[in-house]
Amino acid sequence: MRRRAHVEEHENHERWLVSYADFITLLFAFFVVMYSLSTVNEGKYRVLSDSLVSAFRNVTINSRGEQIAPGVQTPALMPALPQIRAKPVVSPVDAKEEERKRQVREKMRQMAKEIMEVLSPLVRQGKVSVTEGLKGITVEINASVLFPAGEAQLQAAAVKALRAVAEVAAPAEFPITVEGHTDPTPIATLQFPSNWELSGARASSVVRLFIDTGVAPQRLTASGYGEQRPVASNESPEGRARNRRVTILIEAQNPDDLKELPIRGE
Repeated sequence: MRRRAHVEEHENHERWLVSYADFITLLFAFFVVMYSLSTVNEGKYRVLSDSLVSAFRNVTINSRGEQIAPGVQTPALMPALPQIRAKPVVSPVDAKEEERKRQVREKMRQMAKEIMEVLSPLVRQGKVSVTEGLKGITVEINASVLFPAGEAQLQAAAVKALRAVAEVAAPAEFPITVEGHTDPTPIATLQFPSNWELSGARASSVVRLFIDTGVAPQRLTASGYGEQRPVASNESPEGRARNRRVTILIEAQNPDDLKELPIRGE
């Protein structure tokens, strides 16, 4: 009997292709599923989800997506009530203070108007300016209208104008400060050794006239500043002429009540 010849089987080196093909197929299927999930319509998915919840739990879903238990009526929507802003409460003390301030402003405004009327000729000539601000009424008068050069005695023409201002201010209770100012031109007389004495004497002359006209002395203050507070340049004759002036300040606020400070340790 003849022996069958043994045939050697060759090893298959391409079996890995089968596993690789299976892996690629699964990977493709995975990405297809992921893509399909990413493109789900969110609105339809929410409707489906709400329907399933309603079917299984026997609850009703309203138009706003809220769940309503069986037998419970949906409350009717109430119209929004208008918001009412509470008015700030004003205490009687604050109201009284505001009224006082309003009356002060009204008095100051009326007084400024009357002063402008009595000094209108000098205002038109540019010799007098009248302003109203937070501090009160300021009347600035050129010294050439009031005094001869280097003197503190009021001229006759100036007395009439100043009396008119004093008559307007006399009935009120506002404090009045009269300031004297000069230019830097030196003065050295027996009566006025410097511009300090001259400016102070000129302010005092106006204060005395105001007192004679009926203004209460306790309301008046005289101050002399010499050439220390110029309002224009002293390099020109015009500027020096403007700096020689008398300023009348009618203060809008009464002086604050002063309180003595306690000694430390008391």
